[in-house]
Amino acid sequence: MADQHNHDNALLILAPDGRDASVLRAVLSEAGIDAEIDANGAKLFDALRDGTHAGALLTDEGLTRVGLSALRGAVDRQPTWSDFPFVVLARRGQANRGDLRHVEQALNATVLERPLHPTSLVSAARSAIRGRGRQRLAARHLMELEEARRELRNLADSLETKVRERTRDLASANDRLTAEIAEREKAEARLVQAQKMEAVGQLTGGLAHDFNNLLTAVVGSLDLLLRRTDDERLRKLARNALQAAERGGQLTAQLLAFSRRQRLTPTALDANEIVSGMGDLLARTIGPHIRIETILDPQLWRALADRTQIEVMILNLALNARDAMPNGGRVTIATSNLSSVPPALSTELAPGAYVAISVTDTGTGMPPEVLSRAFEPFFTTKETGHGTGLGLSQLYGFAKQSGGTARIDSTPGEGTTVTIFLPRTEEQAPTQAVLLERTAKREQVSVLLVDDDDGVRDVCTAMLEDMRCKVTAVASGEEALRALEHESFSLLLTDIAMPAMNGVELARRAREMAPAMPVLFATGYADLQVFGEQLSDETVVRKPYRLSELAARVEATIDAGRGPNVVDIHRR
Repeated sequence: MADQHNHDNALLILAPDGRDASVLRAVLSEAGIDAEIDANGAKLFDALRDGTHAGALLTDEGLTRVGLSALRGAVDRQPTWSDFPFVVLARRGQANRGDLRHVEQALNATVLERPLHPTSLVSAARSAIRGRGRQRLAARHLMELEEARRELRNLADSLETKVRERTRDLASANDRLTAEIAEREKAEARLVQAQKMEAVGQLTGGLAHDFNNLLTAVVGSLDLLLRRTDDERLRKLARNALQAAERGGQLTAQLLAFSRRQRLTPTALDANEIVSGMGDLLARTIGPHIRIETILDPQLWRALADRTQIEVMILNLALNARDAMPNGGRVTIATSNLSSVPPALSTELAPGAYVAISVTDTGTGMPPEVLSRAFEPFFTTKETGHGTGLGLSQLYGFAKQSGGTARIDSTPGEGTTVTIFLPRTEEQAPTQAVLLERTAKREQVSVLLVDDDDGVRDVCTAMLEDMRCKVTAVASGEEALRALEHESFSLLLTDIAMPAMNGVELARRAREMAPAMPVLFATGYADLQVFGEQLSDETVVRKPYRLSELAARVEATIDAGRGPNVVDIHRR
């Protein structure tokens, strides 16, 4: 670095003739100016190329030696910041030569005539050195400015990168927030819909309970009337009224299923009879622009399932089919037997025989992405407020709970088929005549009947008496406990939902007084868990009930209450 610094502050002397170079160097050295002798101009061209030295002192002979053209070419190629200074010494009379006049125009040169006074030489040399120093200072400033600009560009680029990254992060966060807001809105909509359905369910459940009490009195009275008259005209009217009352009972059962408060009661049932009995209901529900067809297997086996749930599922599937055919179409309800499990369902069904119920429409069908999610809870393609997305998932859950499964086959533009597979059963429900005959052959049964509804209590009393039972009927739990203090009974038959003391509480207190007495509960209410006891289907008879149903429950409850040593002689 020291040598480089000395070069930068030294002048080059190019004076090839005689002792001129030595003399000039001595004069400059005496004035404190560093100088180097350049014998042939090589150092000068290196200085022009590399930007070193403070300038050059040339005699006219030296200028001739290097050549003006070559020198101008080297000057043109010097660094952009450099304007190399020259001091040209011309002999007296030669200063006005044409070639020397061009030197001042082509180079940063000062032409001095010699012989010259040493002071003039030193002054010209120092002027060249000062000019060269200012060039170097300006060059450093330019470099610093360029470095600052480069740093500024780098900072700007870095800032832009950071801004882009931050913008991308903010956009990503905004997308996530938007998605979360959308999902929350969907969840809130589902919650509102679920709350609405729950409120409607509570309303329908309460209405169904009260309506069941009314129907119990109607159905029981008509059932007894049919047994006590031979007038065919009255019997026909009674049968018509009984059929209408039973349809009312089915309606309340569907309301209870809608409110999802109905316990499943699997029984042996005829799917053909269920489908045929729903014809009028389906026709009124889906409208005249859709044709309903049935293909029912005449040799259909009995299936083990809950009758009400089957009716609700068929109705829901018919409504879905209607929605898929806004311009009309055809719905086909079919039944068939499956002696073995199809390979496609081997992972979902246990080996055995099944009954299949299918509902087919000629509607829009489902694309694969919708079909793959059709059984998911809350998944629906309908607009908000037009469906909860629970229909097909409820159907699938019901089928699985019943020991079967459900399957959907659909082709876009061609239609959809939904099939419910239910296990086959060999059970046969006993007829009313057989049940009454069994009851009549028993020793007389004494029944303590408790119901706060006068109409229900009177009809139930008549039905029990028709079964040859001795009946003590009371309107409240308190009256029942007083009766138990003075008399023993073969059976306690009590309503569940009663004021002051409900049937479950009455049963608990009655068992303390008569531990061996069996209890049978009667109710038109659906959600039995609210009464605080696990009630099974074997200990409950549901309103409205027929005489045969009541007889079957009374018989089964008394048999169960007599203990495990009793031989069941009633089943064949």
